[in-house]
Amino acid sequence: MNLHQFRFVQEAARRNLNLTEAAKALHTSQPGVSKAIIELEDELGVDIFARHGKRLKRVTEPGQHVLKSIELIMREVGNLKRIGEQYSAQDSGTLAIATTHTQARYVLPMPVAKLREAYPKVNISLHQATPHEVARMVIDEVVEIGMATESLAEYPDLVTLPCYEWQHVLVLPPGHPLAQKERIGLEDIAHEALITYHPSFTGRGKIDQAFATRKLQPRIVLEAIDSDVIKTYVRLGLGIGIVAEMAMRDDPVGDLVVRPVGHLFGQSVARVAFKRGAYLRNFVYKFAELLSDRLSRDLIARAMNGHVHDYEL
Repeated sequence: MNLHQFRFVQEAARRNLNLTEAAKALHTSQPGVSKAIIELEDELGVDIFARHGKRLKRVTEPGQHVLKSIELIMREVGNLKRIGEQYSAQDSGTLAIATTHTQARYVLPMPVAKLREAYPKVNISLHQATPHEVARMVIDEVVEIGMATESLAEYPDLVTLPCYEWQHVLVLPPGHPLAQKERIGLEDIAHEALITYHPSFTGRGKIDQAFATRKLQPRIVLEAIDSDVIKTYVRLGLGIGIVAEMAMRDDPVGDLVVRPVGHLFGQSVARVAFKRGAYLRNFVYKFAELLSDRLSRDLIARAMNGHVHDYEL
């Protein structure tokens, strides 16, 4: 048995048993993938996959155990590579980060700049995605660190730690009647034309939950994943916006009235995520420390070893 066989089996499972898609992802041929899997099954003496003709139909019970072992093996192979990179070139390499648009646009620029200053030979690969895609990229080792508000804590294969708290704010044109109110209630905005995030982004679930709890039906006229897009449509007069407070810091235009609404929608928590059991290079720890003074190298290392549960902000 060899690593190629393990990789082929793992990719076939990831691609919903579609060998053609697995072959494309691995830059090889479909017959080659099929042959490698059969050879591994013959060597192990068990069927990893149940078949209908030449098509894979499902993972067998022994196959599930094989896949778990392969996952551990491939994780450690990845760790070996990172250890080699760490000690052959401790101050260089690529840091791959997955995050949402809001974090990439408003939170990460300064930490990225400071990391480049501390490690000028380290390149940054920034992947913007949905929170679930962020989690998947960390698990699949496409990236070493993920950051998002939603979803990350739902994955047992991830070690997640809270980074910072934030709240939503209401953004209004200066002439809007609500701009004159210092404290705004849910009833004040329930019948307004609202512009806010897509349901899977930036704490939208808290917004929906708050309205549902009060049995109010909000008039959401536009959804977006980009805070700048939301602000643009507010400026065009399509409605009033609900965005993350980070999106209004150092706003270059400054022509919108901002009102905090954490008392309506509660506090949200941005989290960082690492793959459980992964080996983290020095500059990964450094980047996490730059994200929040609550994230020390010692805390992360103990969390990665299973000795730290979540902590309060």
